[in-house]
Order: sequence, then C-alpha cells, then structure tokens
Amino acid sequence: MIIIAGRIFIDPAKRAALLEATKPLQQATRDEEPGCEAYVFAGDPCEPGTISVYELWTDAPSLAAHFLHENYFNMRKTFQEHGITGAETMKYRIDAKAPVYNAQRIATTDFD
Repeated sequence: MIIIAGRIFIDPAKRAALLEATKPLQQATRDEEPGCEAYVFAGDPCEPGTISVYELWTDAPSLAAHFLHENYFNMRKTFQEHGITGAETMKYRIDAKAPVYNAQRIATTDFD
C-alpha cells in the first residue's frame, strides 16, 4: 500500500471554489482508476488556507498509472487555475497495517 499525504496552500477566499471544482476529479479518480482506495482533498478545519491531501493506492503500478492519467493532469490544471500558492506532499510505502482498536475497544500501537 502507498499513502500520499500532505497539504496544499491557497488564499482562504479561493479554497471553497477550488474544492468544489475538484469534486468531479476526485470522484472520477475513485471510480475510474484501479488501485485507488481513497482520494480526498478536503479543507483543513483549523487552517483556512490549507487543503489536506489523503490518497491510498494498492501498489506502485497503480500510482504510476495515476500519474499518467487524464484525471491527474486535470487535477493539476485545476490547482493552477485556482492559484494555489504551494504544496507539501509525501508518499509513504506501508509494510504493515492493523486496526487502531483491539477487541476490548482500546486504541493501541500494536501491529500483531
């Protein structure tokens, strides 16, 4: 699994319009691109000029295909058209996963 997480920066007055413009592209990526488990760009409730990014991909080939897909190019174009001022995104390769809560409904850091 691969997670992409980060932040996109924009004038707070432009954020709502940008998020609305990206909704069809977020949905298209989820619906059309194999290996996409999550694709979310959402306003940070504590930072008005920030959009939080969360993507979950099943594997590297799926993510590579996304980077060549029309949805990816259209998302980048939409960001540019709405005047983002910067971005910080990272990709993470995941080697383990487990539920946050155990059978007793207690949050743990365990992966077994």
